[in-house]
Amino acid sequence: MSTHELFSLEGRVALVTGATSGLGGAMAEALASAGADVVCHGLVEAPEETMAAVRALGRRAAPVVGDLGLPATALRLVDEAEAALGPVDILVNNAGTIRRAPAAEHSDEDWDLVLAVDLSSPFRLSREVGKRLIARGKRGKIVNVASLLSFQGGILVPSYAAAKGGLAQLTKALANEWAPKGINVNAIAPGYMRTDNTAALRADASRSRQILERIPAGRWGEPEDLAGAVVFLASPASDYVTGHVLAVDGGWLAR
Repeated sequence: MSTHELFSLEGRVALVTGATSGLGGAMAEALASAGADVVCHGLVEAPEETMAAVRALGRRAAPVVGDLGLPATALRLVDEAEAALGPVDILVNNAGTIRRAPAAEHSDEDWDLVLAVDLSSPFRLSREVGKRLIARGKRGKIVNVASLLSFQGGILVPSYAAAKGGLAQLTKALANEWAPKGINVNAIAPGYMRTDNTAALRADASRSRQILERIPAGRWGEPEDLAGAVVFLASPASDYVTGHVLAVDGGWLAR
């Protein structure tokens, strides 16, 4: 198989959650650039800009919309994705949320919301896509978006750290079960990226300086920095990679 074929996603259908902008938008576009048709998820409205970028690359795009904090949403999204573009071969669990507060003041409502969106919904979506791949006897790829806080505890984000730590373990658990069935389950752990989730950190001059001083690359990551990682983990090039959490962090964890 040529290098081009190893990284080709021609004929594949991908579902990317949280694809309105930021990391999800960049990954959806990257998958399309490798040949995939992409179902793009938005929380409250169709991610029109991302779909336009996918179509500009000559690929099909379709929207699904829904609140992943609600248990019933996962099944509906997969049903709608497959009705629009066909069976899903690649699932990217990117959608997430974060709530910042000292642990002593962290509300039950915030805890429940973050765990629902960042951990329970990836499980439900993976279960739906996984069972369908198994029933069809088809290979597939699931890519979870973890975090540096899958490895570290962070500050003022106990629910987020718990959810992302759990997501790393879920990645390994599903990989163990599904590798014999030809389904690879991996995760990307982005470092400090220039997205809405880090706006508060970047606005804090002292905290931003502390973060940059620790990153060997000397800069915040950009959403496009995940393009190579997601295409690799979604393509035949990673057929013997499973249960892995790939840090894309400018060297943060190595420091």
